[in-house]
Amino acid sequence: MHMHFFEGVFAHLPTIETDRLVLRPLRMRDADDLYAYARDPEVSRHVLWDTHKSPADSRQFLRAAIRQYRRGLPGSFAITLRDSGRMIGTIGFMWVNLDHKSAEVGYSLSRDYWNRGIMTEALRAVIAFGFDTLHLNRIEAQHEIDNPASGRVMAHAGMRYEGVMRQRLMNKGRYVDVAQYAILRSDPRT
Repeated sequence: MHMHFFEGVFAHLPTIETDRLVLRPLRMRDADDLYAYARDPEVSRHVLWDTHKSPADSRQFLRAAIRQYRRGLPGSFAITLRDSGRMIGTIGFMWVNLDHKSAEVGYSLSRDYWNRGIMTEALRAVIAFGFDTLHLNRIEAQHEIDNPASGRVMAHAGMRYEGVMRQRLMNKGRYVDVAQYAILRSDPRT
């Protein structure tokens, strides 16, 4: 598995369809939909990006994401609703390690769509993409321990809890403990 294969995949992210969702590359015209949820401090509380203060923040976020695609670096899908096309979140790869065929997935979702199984649906699709298209062996995800709902998403998608990493991250000015989950190629998929 060569670097140029990964670069090609990330430079031309496919569109993945699930029952309710279409996962596709981010684009500049997602700015309004992104700002509608990224301005919510509850959405950004447990992730490493800051609450968007203006639509300009959302445009800057999208420009950075599109630059990642151009460079063939690990990036994120827009989570969109199949019925309306509305963009309601992001999910993607924080990093990929070719030597170990491992990667970390991260995600965020509009609060209007919490607790509906949408994130689990998206995560299952991205796990399948990681194993079937990227030929990974291990896919990790982590969440702040005071955000247990995110851990439930990981568990429902077939990931196994592996433990807590103390003060692993600095978020919003404080060190946070992080729970780690992972799924292996050899694990059953849900």
